[in-house]
Amino acid sequence: MTETEAETEIIIRAYGSIAEIGPEAWDACACPEAAGGARAEDPFTTYRFLQALEESGSVGPGTGWQGQYLTAEQSGEIIGCAPLYAKSHSQGEYIFDHNWAHAYERAGGRYYPKLQMAVPFTPATGRRLLARPGFEDMGRAALVQGAVGLGERNGLSSLHITFCSEEEADSAADLGLMPRRSQQFHWVNENYGDFDGFLTALSARKRKNIRKERARAQGFGGEIVQLTGDQIEPHHWDAVWEFYQDTGARKWGTPYLTRRFFDLAQERLRDDILLILAMDGDRPVAGAVNWIGASALYGRYWGCVEDHPCLHFELCYYQAIDYAIVHGLARVEAGAQGEHKLARGYLPVATHSMHWLRDPGFAEAVADYLRAEARAVEDDIDILTSYGPFRKSNMEDHQ
Repeated sequence: MTETEAETEIIIRAYGSIAEIGPEAWDACACPEAAGGARAEDPFTTYRFLQALEESGSVGPGTGWQGQYLTAEQSGEIIGCAPLYAKSHSQGEYIFDHNWAHAYERAGGRYYPKLQMAVPFTPATGRRLLARPGFEDMGRAALVQGAVGLGERNGLSSLHITFCSEEEADSAADLGLMPRRSQQFHWVNENYGDFDGFLTALSARKRKNIRKERARAQGFGGEIVQLTGDQIEPHHWDAVWEFYQDTGARKWGTPYLTRRFFDLAQERLRDDILLILAMDGDRPVAGAVNWIGASALYGRYWGCVEDHPCLHFELCYYQAIDYAIVHGLARVEAGAQGEHKLARGYLPVATHSMHWLRDPGFAEAVADYLRAEARAVEDDIDILTSYGPFRKSNMEDHQ
């Protein structure tokens, strides 16, 4: 090897703990835009968020999410990194591959463990191949090759890169992976001056319905508050934990996050959080937790200890729109699933993932499925968009 080749060689390393990499090197790749104190574009790939998941025991031994955090190093400097985990199940991912696992195991294969490049329990789009500015192409390719190589050397069935950016997904074939399309519902800010400005873009019937829902929710008998940063106090997380436990038990059986995670959120993450609470005096009776990015608000957790009509819509959707308009955010991502969001101004958009399967025959079968699925997703998006609440013409206000 010549001296020039040695200087350009990229070394891939896998670490069991993100703490072994450290915040400076990680965030130089994950959120370089925040180096001067600005807000990170993606709050979920920051060192502080991923490290809180790990330190709280939400991921790690016994959870089915075992860290294999990747770095790409050149000339002794980290030029790329990726949140990678060895998974012993398919829970907490929101891009569903349970049928793949069942088919592979019925054919005599072993699907788990697999590799998952993702933010655990977080169906929010963002970069997964985190490269320092100026090293994007080189860093992405090295990280994918490193992750696939890790899977091959250990005889693992597959690698899944979920909720990646569209740009990353477009490069999937060049990187040797298969792209997959799914959908979510997002609200887009068309430079509305206020919530009423947003309502004027809707048909008269939808506008009337939303005003009625907001009035019912806000008349629940208490006050709705928005809290962020130092406005959030430790006791608020006692209520959030109760809400989270209730919702988690009803939706997926066992909540993914530990109580310790919410303590760490108060300590290290509260500047990234918008907490919306419905207060009956001093007692929170319902709440929604959102994460704040530089250009988007991400709705994540909701729960209640009392049922009130339309309060879920108010706290999770309408209050989020209010906040986004006031703070000039481009969109609200309200999490996975939920066609009920459509009538409330959240339109379907494509989300993306990339997949590598070690067995060639299995990969070919899945590729056929993904092509058909992509067409179906595109058709669903077109149909659902046509049923959206926005005015198609001025005539609608007179019908």
